[in-house]
Amino acid sequence: MLIIPAIDLKDGQCVRLKQGLMEQATVFSESPAEQARHWVEQGARRLHLVDLNGAFAGKPKNESAIKAILREVGDDIPVQLGGGIRDLDTIERCLDDGLTYVIIGTAAVKNPGFLHDACTAFPGHIIVGLDAKDGKVATDGWSKLTGHDVVDLGKKYEDYGVEAIIYTDIGRDGMLSGINIDATVRLAQALTIPVIASGGLSNLDDIKALCAVEHEGVVGTIAGRAVYDGSLDFAAAQRLADELGA
Repeated sequence: MLIIPAIDLKDGQCVRLKQGLMEQATVFSESPAEQARHWVEQGARRLHLVDLNGAFAGKPKNESAIKAILREVGDDIPVQLGGGIRDLDTIERCLDDGLTYVIIGTAAVKNPGFLHDACTAFPGHIIVGLDAKDGKVATDGWSKLTGHDVVDLGKKYEDYGVEAIIYTDIGRDGMLSGINIDATVRLAQALTIPVIASGGLSNLDDIKALCAVEHEGVVGTIAGRAVYDGSLDFAAAQRLADELGA
């Protein structure tokens, strides 16, 4: 079970939002590259970057910060990025810069042809981010709830050849209210590709609950607010996950 620290980028800084609201941003570091190095030193084996400005603008906006992170840690561990990735040229540029995976969210729902083309052009590098509430997928920085069922879309994307799916319960993200284990497992059971849980990770009990369903295909979890405000010790969480996985 991978515990994957998130570095959310807004205006070049490392921040955390509550339920995706840009106006509710807490700045945790003015040097995202230093923050990235910190997580590697704490034992992180992958990093999760989100370009928040990019997600709202529809194209990457924090490229200098992303490149600084990749210069700092890109040779040490895989780094994945989501936020504003809407065309093949952007994906190619991201991978050329040193990112291992790109995460396609809103564009996967709105333009499945683009996702299909991305999986064909860059096999092994495309992850889909499915954000949902009550089983229905949300888009556009969570501002729009669609009628699409999470499991149905997951199966469709698996057929396209995506590497993994990050499933976020948007009702829990940034709220420290616990991972939605049931919904995450339901998706993982329907797929053969890995599922990464996101939204609500708050304590070691969540880590234990996730490790208990790892055999269902839940291979990791995104760690956000909890590891920044100190309610979850990242190094202890990864150690516990390793012990339970062994």
